[in-house]
Amino acid sequence: MNLRRSDSADVAAIQRLIHATIEFSYVGFYPPRADQHFKEYHSVDRIRERQAVGTVLVAEQDGQVVATGALVGADISGVFVHPEFQKCGIRSQVMDRLEGDAARAGRDGVCLDVSLPSKGFYESRGYRLLETFSIDVGEGERLDYWTAEKRLGTGEAEGTWWR
Repeated sequence: MNLRRSDSADVAAIQRLIHATIEFSYVGFYPPRADQHFKEYHSVDRIRERQAVGTVLVAEQDGQVVATGALVGADISGVFVHPEFQKCGIRSQVMDRLEGDAARAGRDGVCLDVSLPSKGFYESRGYRLLETFSIDVGEGERLDYWTAEKRLGTGEAEGTWWR
């Protein structure tokens, strides 16, 4: 597997990967309108924006984009692994790289939003859930998630280090 910084030629493949992962991994956790909200949130424009102001990684296997994740400042987002490659350690490799990049940039910690299916993974990596949020996506459907943080080293006072 090759883990590298993405470029503009990767945007369509990243979006396809994210959509495929949402369609597979969020079944049973979120209603259809929430899935659509996630897909719209991870739009081509949003991916390009992350590339412009931060780092968007892609993991490739045999020329296929199989995972992605982004770091903008201290915010990690858009971490997805194609369903065929889940539970192989790729997500951990992406997170190791993003957290390492944040530490090398002088960040004392990182923050991210945690979806229902990924809660256990992030807790096992030492992320502390901070607050629960719920978005009304219409027709009585909701999208629930948490904000979370992880300290990468010593630094400023608790609760303000990542801002």
